[in-house]
Amino acid sequence: MSRRYLLTTLLAIAAAAPAAAENWPQWRGPKNDGHSTEKGLPATWGPNNNVVWKAKLPGPGASTPCIWGDRIFITAEEGADLVVVCIGTDGAEKWKRKLGSGSMKARGDEGNAASASCSTDGKLVYAFMGDGHLGCFDFNGNVVWTLDAQATYGKFTIQFGGHWTPVLYKDRLYLCLMHRKTQMIVALDKATGAEVWKADRKSDGKGEALDVYASPFIWENEAGTKALLIYHGNDYCTAHDLENGAEVWRVAELNPKAKYNMAWRAVSSPLVTPNLIVVPSCKNGVTVAIDPNKAKGTILPGNPAELWRLEKGTPDVPSPLLVDGVVYIERETSTIAAYDAKNGKPLYSETVTSERHRANPVYADGKIFLVGREGTMPVVKAGTTFELLAKNKLPDIFSSSPAVSGGRIYFRGWNYLWAIGTK
Repeated sequence: MSRRYLLTTLLAIAAAAPAAAENWPQWRGPKNDGHSTEKGLPATWGPNNNVVWKAKLPGPGASTPCIWGDRIFITAEEGADLVVVCIGTDGAEKWKRKLGSGSMKARGDEGNAASASCSTDGKLVYAFMGDGHLGCFDFNGNVVWTLDAQATYGKFTIQFGGHWTPVLYKDRLYLCLMHRKTQMIVALDKATGAEVWKADRKSDGKGEALDVYASPFIWENEAGTKALLIYHGNDYCTAHDLENGAEVWRVAELNPKAKYNMAWRAVSSPLVTPNLIVVPSCKNGVTVAIDPNKAKGTILPGNPAELWRLEKGTPDVPSPLLVDGVVYIERETSTIAAYDAKNGKPLYSETVTSERHRANPVYADGKIFLVGREGTMPVVKAGTTFELLAKNKLPDIFSSSPAVSGGRIYFRGWNYLWAIGTK
């Protein structure tokens, strides 16, 4: 009887114990595609509803929370300093370290030099500031190494500041520096910050095209046997060999030569998945979907690797999202549109707020979470038809994307970090 009672008790404890929290180790989540496998997330919240806690931040920033275990990492502007902050999942600050200085206001009210997001491998955390300082810290806030990218690779000359989030993959950190004086990809040893290689990223772009605000991604095939660095901007989306930076393929005619736009500049980053890459442009221009497994050389319209091309309606700031065969494009002008991932056929287009949208859409628990700059947060049911589940509001300013971990949705505002969940 005692053994039976013990077994029953153990089973009851196991059933009651929460599943291990999924980490959000980089800008767009566990697979850098805006997806989380977390369940039980609320669809509704407000200042007095489903707010587990809010933590006052040292200053504004647009970096998305990076989460591992019980630690959340963000960057922020604090007076004249640019700082890396570690906050516990209980809302208490664990440590704060200065990494850079000076503020680059991006278009006045939309961002600053604390816009790039942190990345972590569970042991070390990496942060990049708009003044060019790149730092590696352990989880207790000790400095492992730092690099001044402007001193090493040349002064930044870019209209709205450097906002590139480096991408972490295996034993390397990849940084793309794309502005009017430099078009460069750099691979660093993640343990030491030492340069492994650097490569020029060639383009014939003109005017504002040289100012790039998008961030790099790693593409892996489904088997995990092949990987490339994907970078978007300056009129092209290119793929590069991870061992030396050599170009493997490029998507062209994003800024069509026949009607060239001198004010073209890449802000939205591509969606990168094993079998589909969706490349945005800007200024209500084209969106191109390709099969990365077929990609090689220069990919022009009609190339076998090009699956479909939308002539207008590109996302200008938020990045595309793919869920169950549907590509979602959230425009900065508050509209979300859905397309068939196989052929680009339009499924719907709906206006969800009256606000500017700077954050990327995030999918979890059957829901797509959207964020308006002035705090309106629609929740849309994933599917081929539009269904608005809720429209929520928080009193803050939001430029960063949501992060999901431990049964909570984290929204980083300019004033507070908000933890949303069922208490």
